[in-house]
Amino acid sequence: MKNLGIKISIYLNYFVFAILLNSVGIVIEKSIDVYKVTESQASLLEAFKDLPIAIVSFLIASFLPRFGYKRAMLVALGIVFFGCLYMIFGNTFFHTKVLFLSIGISFALIKLSVYSLIGILTESKKEHASLMSSIEGFFMVGIALAYFLFPAFYSEDENSWLNVYYLLCGLIAISFVFLLFSRVEYEVEAIGSSLKDDLKESIKLMVVPLVLVFIISAFLFVMIEQGIMSWLPTFNKKIFNFSSVLSVQMASILALSLALGRFIAGFLTKYINWVFLVIICVVMSGGILVYILPQLQGDIKAIGEISSLSDVPMLGFILPLIGLFIAPIYPLLNSTVLSSLPKSLHSPMSGLIIIFSALGGTIGSRIVGELFESIGGASAFYFLLIPMTLLIIFVLIIDRMSKKQVVV
Repeated sequence: MKNLGIKISIYLNYFVFAILLNSVGIVIEKSIDVYKVTESQASLLEAFKDLPIAIVSFLIASFLPRFGYKRAMLVALGIVFFGCLYMIFGNTFFHTKVLFLSIGISFALIKLSVYSLIGILTESKKEHASLMSSIEGFFMVGIALAYFLFPAFYSEDENSWLNVYYLLCGLIAISFVFLLFSRVEYEVEAIGSSLKDDLKESIKLMVVPLVLVFIISAFLFVMIEQGIMSWLPTFNKKIFNFSSVLSVQMASILALSLALGRFIAGFLTKYINWVFLVIICVVMSGGILVYILPQLQGDIKAIGEISSLSDVPMLGFILPLIGLFIAPIYPLLNSTVLSSLPKSLHSPMSGLIIIFSALGGTIGSRIVGELFESIGGASAFYFLLIPMTLLIIFVLIIDRMSKKQVVV
């Protein structure tokens, strides 16, 4: 099969980075417990992960085609490989910051390259959407696995959890080998002739109507997704009164349902119009919230803390299944916009996707957190109905623009 090696490598890359990126909450907990840092100090790890992603994406998005997507991914795998080894042998809070700095830089290179390569490896919009959905689905599998992989290495020895990084180094090495011996059969012309020109091209993209509307849509979606993902464990604990362990385990259902939803979407987009699919998904997601939230009025807490799956109420299982319906939205939006632009613009467009997705996730999580504290968790989740409604409007606008091929 043509380009099989690089496709396998893309899946492996995304799988490994999903685990590494999603481990930040676990490492924060370990930093507080093992390295005796405060909660505010430990929270810096989020910044060490997210800021490099945004900065690197902005600086090199347009330059990447000249550097080479394969070369960029090999560099990224090398950086994070040594970052993991550095963590194992360093074993201090400072080393955790260096680790997530390496993860952030590397993931920016990986995601920019992958999003650009999807356009090279596919020949139609439907094929593009299918591959994008399946890759993003595989990413969610990695996120779900992180909830179980790290605890599997826990023992009475407080440093035993570091052994997980040996396994991750092995996965990184396998991905490196696949990528090293794979070959991309097509080339894409780079835009610009210098870093200054590259940055200008990225900025110019933001005033293209299709791109501008998409940026808003991506921002709204990630606001929804991260608003749920970031706060579901806390929601489970405070609203459903689950134990700490059960709260995390039940949150993993959301990641698994997101993965399943994206794999299903990868199949359905071959037969169903993407706009119809996205709108149905948004409506179903909002319907789940409208159905569940009014029922969470404190009666569940009256039965005491829940620590067993057998005691989890039905509503506790229904809420994380919202992932099945929000899952297809992001890859379908990304695919529609990327496949409507010239392939030479896929890299800078991917940079904008990453930057504004990061902003949407950060702001969405922050808003839900503030509302969670001031009006309670159940009421806070009602806020998500606002970006859901706006998202439907912008999806319809994107569809109309993409059909007209509104590009630079």
